[in-house]
Amino acid sequence: MPRFAIVGHKAVTTPDFSLNDMPGAAGRMDVLCRCVNASFFLSHDLRRDTECYLILKGGDIPKTLSFSGDTIRSLNPDERSAGALIKKGLTTAAEPEFKKAADGIAIRSSGLAELLADFSFAVLDENGEDIRDAETLPENYILSDHMNFTEEEEALLADLPRYSVGPRVLHADHTITVILNEFDRRQKQ
Repeated sequence: MPRFAIVGHKAVTTPDFSLNDMPGAAGRMDVLCRCVNASFFLSHDLRRDTECYLILKGGDIPKTLSFSGDTIRSLNPDERSAGALIKKGLTTAAEPEFKKAADGIAIRSSGLAELLADFSFAVLDENGEDIRDAETLPENYILSDHMNFTEEEEALLADLPRYSVGPRVLHADHTITVILNEFDRRQKQ
């Protein structure tokens, strides 16, 4: 099952943001909404075998939202729909363990270190091995929003394998699409 984790460096951790200002007041929540959509949407269906984790760091205590393709409901292919589900998830009190916030959405009060303890990830890095050249692909990837990983995050990620999606730097949501396309191509063979 492919998993994507996206670090939202300025993404707010409370639900009091406006869906009309996700790039500004919500700390570039628009980037994370596009990543959620890229993780799940096909032309007329959803990828049911995919999970997406948003690590929100724009508050006093980081929070992680989990989205599961096999049980998510009310997700439409626009940023506002994903933003509304994030708001709904953030209305649930976060605890140290994942707690259901809505169908297919769970939340906990934790950050990158805890998620790395749950799953093994590969880092998406413009200087990593090209996924098209990789003999086998890892299932789980971690990437950053519009900002680079911090020094603290890089220290946590230092020993993880690094992969690239090609010779040009892409937006996080486009990178997810390319990786899923590579999975699709390899499964077809």
